[in-house]
Amino acid sequence: MGVGRYAESLGTLEADQARQLLKALADPVRLQVVQALASGERCVCDLTGDLDLAQSKLSFHLKVMREAGLIEARVEGRWIYYRLRRDALDGLQGWLGELAAGCSEPAAPCG
Repeated sequence: MGVGRYAESLGTLEADQARQLLKALADPVRLQVVQALASGERCVCDLTGDLDLAQSKLSFHLKVMREAGLIEARVEGRWIYYRLRRDALDGLQGWLGELAAGCSEPAAPCG
């Protein structure tokens, strides 16, 4: 089995899903958002102030994170509240765990 096929079969996440989540986590601003949401749901107005970001910049990053499946939003009145998706984090953790479990396997003999 090639490396690509092995990676695609790991965990309940497909390789494309893992790639999207990792991409969403790779940006420093989005990582700050994840850290801000680690303690629970937050209003977008609080995130804008706490992260010292312009509304348009934050909105762009939140959109990328939503499209990756990393966060979800709910509307209450005129406010939007965001929270991390536990299932996405659990899926990524499982996918990475399977990668880690296989990394100490010795190579098959050549030839």
